[in-house]
Amino acid sequence: MGNEKTKKRFIDRLDSRKIVRPMVNKMYSEGVLAAQEGRPVAWSMVNWWEGDIIMRAMGVTPVYPENFGTVCASTGAAQKYMALCDGEGFPTHLCGYARNCIGYAAEMKKLGKIPPDAPLGGMAEPTFMLGSGIACDTRFKWFQALRQYFNVPVWTIDTPSYDMSEDIKPHIHEENIHYKAGELKLFIDFLEGLLGKKMDMDLLAEYVDNQEKVFQIWWEINELRKARPCPMHSRDFWTLMVPGYYMTADKEAVELYRKVYDEVKARVDAEKSAVTPEKYRLMFSELPPWHSLDFFEKLAERGWNFVIESSGYHPPEPLDIKTGDDILERLTRWTYWVGVGHLAKAKKKNYPIIGSGQDYYNWAREYKADGFITHSLISCRAATFWLTHTANVLKETLHIPTMNIEGDIVDLTLFDPDEALKNAQAFEDSMDHYRDVRQKEGLDW
Repeated sequence: MGNEKTKKRFIDRLDSRKIVRPMVNKMYSEGVLAAQEGRPVAWSMVNWWEGDIIMRAMGVTPVYPENFGTVCASTGAAQKYMALCDGEGFPTHLCGYARNCIGYAAEMKKLGKIPPDAPLGGMAEPTFMLGSGIACDTRFKWFQALRQYFNVPVWTIDTPSYDMSEDIKPHIHEENIHYKAGELKLFIDFLEGLLGKKMDMDLLAEYVDNQEKVFQIWWEINELRKARPCPMHSRDFWTLMVPGYYMTADKEAVELYRKVYDEVKARVDAEKSAVTPEKYRLMFSELPPWHSLDFFEKLAERGWNFVIESSGYHPPEPLDIKTGDDILERLTRWTYWVGVGHLAKAKKKNYPIIGSGQDYYNWAREYKADGFITHSLISCRAATFWLTHTANVLKETLHIPTMNIEGDIVDLTLFDPDEALKNAQAFEDSMDHYRDVRQKEGLDW
């Protein structure tokens, strides 16, 4: 053992990230324990915070098939589950998360128990499933398809589309808030009927308070990442997003983010970079190749520092909401703000309104990006179709070039890191060129 060489790492990872793995383990073990004790378990799609916190206040333990897809991808288990899904007759171009989940469910149904080799102990059988109508095509049918394996109720939280014309139709915002708060009330009614108990609104308010603290600290961490050099790489964000995305009712999540904030702030004060030297500052869109995250080490070796990423997975910018407001409306305002907050910021700062990808335009200016890396996903149209438009706008307005990498979030056979690395030098030449162009155009980076 003493003769083994330690693999050199080029991303200086945060020490505080190490707290996350036990929290993730706890999240999955809680689901298994709840099922063993006869308590309700929900398989839940990402729903941008509102559904999870209601379930927890009702005593439901949620587990997350999309997150489980990332776990399976990173551990190598996904290839087996996707093959099982294919064998069930589902198309190979289906969402990688869905293929992984359907294959897992098929094996679980066949065995009559959690597959013994499932990563992190696997997902317990659901009491019901919570779907979401936002963002993804697959969401309306995925959980319905799972009912051939689990004959349990499926509830879908309907969410109005984020309207980019709110500046000329200001009433739309309030109408959407009212509609979505009504949908959450219907979800509570469903849970009360299913579980035979009433919602504890005081407990829900306590959880919302905690969630807002998580949002605030997490947002402040991202603000620190605007420093030059950037103190925190995207690799740490993708690790740290799990508690902030799935465990916001837990006080442990607040404690985690406070520790992360302190560490990142200390790095800013010491002018310490996550990648040394920081030759290039890059944005990444949208979801990473969970099976091949070491790929970013090879880019860091070249001085590439990823300073911001994954637009749909960051907390909303802080809102001034009175704590005495109706709790469901308050919860709705926060979660709806995730989708329209970037538009509001653009209007406030007199940035051009570009539609989809507005967040990346705003970030490009605020984080002083040199380049934009897009990861077009073979199995996810929702995270891919708008990337070309955003890349074109960034190049035309801010002279920021884009390099696209084809791949998938789960299926490692669709990702070729060597091919991507072949284009790295040419892309660096492009970033160098456009730095000169930005200077001539009077931009400040």
